[in-house]
Amino acid sequence: MRRRELITHVDSAAPTWPLAARAQQPDRIRLIGVLMGFAENDPTAQSMVAAFRAALAKLGWTEGSNVRIELRWRGYDRDRIKTLAKELVDLRPDVILGQTTPVTAALARETQGISIVFVTVSDPIGSGFAASLAYPGGNVTGFSVDDIALGSKWMELLKEIAPRTERVALLFNPVGPPLQSAMPSIQAAASSFHVQVSTATVYSKDEIENVVAAQAGDPAGGLIVMPSAFNTTNRELIIAMTARYSVPAIYFSGFFPQSGGLISYGPDYPAQARQAAGYIDRILRGTKPSDLPVQTPTKFELTINSRPPTHSAFKFRTSYLRLPTS
Repeated sequence: MRRRELITHVDSAAPTWPLAARAQQPDRIRLIGVLMGFAENDPTAQSMVAAFRAALAKLGWTEGSNVRIELRWRGYDRDRIKTLAKELVDLRPDVILGQTTPVTAALARETQGISIVFVTVSDPIGSGFAASLAYPGGNVTGFSVDDIALGSKWMELLKEIAPRTERVALLFNPVGPPLQSAMPSIQAAASSFHVQVSTATVYSKDEIENVVAAQAGDPAGGLIVMPSAFNTTNRELIIAMTARYSVPAIYFSGFFPQSGGLISYGPDYPAQARQAAGYIDRILRGTKPSDLPVQTPTKFELTINSRPPTHSAFKFRTSYLRLPTS
């Protein structure tokens, strides 16, 4: 396993380009399409959009001056993705930012000519977005949430908070990222901890309580909430059910603890949005997406939610774990 170094601040991950290049502004206003996989009121999505806009501004792109952003939100209706993807492509933007695997898939089906930069996508090769990480090919590239050690870290942390856990269910929505990228590391860690793993597939929010209740019926049961727009959208319900049934659970984003969950471990999503702004800057200045490698995370958030005995509010502690770049 690669060594991680603890750091206590968030660095802007957007690349810094030469000042001379930034000064070369185009004569026309460039159009950037953005299709978010979460609802407009989702704090995860809001923080990502804010980070993206701020990073673009630092790179010399000013809304209303030399760039225009057309922003669309998937919301809670997954059937809207195809409609919104076609709507953005029909605007003929210079480049499109897509967030989540289903959104990127919908955009890729609509166009092979417009550059697409993705964020928070799992298994970009298996999803058909890239031929390889180093040489993606085609018109799609971006920033994956994959890490070979991520699944094992979820298992390790779950055992730390609930040492008696022996059977773990993976709360999974099939519309979201595929399981196969994370399964090898989860299974390897489960074997070392003598834990049995099962997949709990949910197609609608009404099925969430059944999964959590089933784990509660096992005194050694636990839950890993897998990355997906579905689980993020329904995080308050998931958290409420795990609290009601006293099921230990670990999540993939710090926004779960901020909504009342106990612990999470996953990539820094706003950092990916800042990195995406750097790629979009390069594409607007003439770089082909096929020449930009797909990047995997180098920094992860560990967020722990603790409730002081004399106060009803939750407190949060977030640490940032950075992987060495070489």
